[in-house]
Amino acid sequence: MTNLERQMKALQKHLKTLKTQANRARGEARRRMKRIERRTRVEVERTMRRAEPQVRQAVAQAALLSRSVKVGVRAGAASYRAGRAPRR
Repeated sequence: MTNLERQMKALQKHLKTLKTQANRARGEARRRMKRIERRTRVEVERTMRRAEPQVRQAVAQAALLSRSVKVGVRAGAASYRAGRAPRR
């Protein structure tokens, strides 16, 4: 019985050590994950701030081009209906 008790005591001590190591590793992993999430969030926000003016400008140019095409189509259709070719 003594041998078995000694083995149990050693096993409990080992389990206690493993538990503290696991808790420490879990805490480190949590901190590392928070740091990675924060860095990612900052990087995404920075990228959005940089890209937003360019996207706005591209949308404005697309709207202008769309209006121009519509006006050109209307003018061409009106000219066709009038029976004469558009001037060049």
